[in-house]
Amino acid sequence: MASIEERVETLISKNVEELGYELYDVQYVKEGKDYFLRIFIDNEKGIDLNDCEKVNNGIVDLLDEADCIKDTYFLEVSSPGVERILRKDRHLEQNIGNEVELKLFKAIEGNKEFVGILEGYNKDNITISIDDKKIEIERKTIALMKLYYRW
Repeated sequence: MASIEERVETLISKNVEELGYELYDVQYVKEGKDYFLRIFIDNEKGIDLNDCEKVNNGIVDLLDEADCIKDTYFLEVSSPGVERILRKDRHLEQNIGNEVELKLFKAIEGNKEFVGILEGYNKDNITISIDDKKIEIERKTIALMKLYYRW
């Protein structure tokens, strides 16, 4: 059975694209006692509040009619941001050669955080380079991976 995130993505992706946006990601999370359905959208011009409102209005009825989430939840529509989270293979493919930050569940060589250039990936591993040294990290050990932006 598909996860809530997968079902929502399938349900809304066509509508989001017809509105002129890329459906970057869908996250369904519990924070404290509340549930959040987060829809991340993108396009070449960037995303502003009007874009988020347009997509929200374009999907809220679909979500209500499908009723695939039984819990009460808050719907949030936003941009993935500059330091966007990389969860899917297509996110990785689009960012090969870019600097990424990884936070791990367990330490490798005493470190739980790495910043390096994304060199490649497969279904099991992510490869980054740090100072011309390639490091292969098991995907299942990655708690968070996102683009790294030097402020």
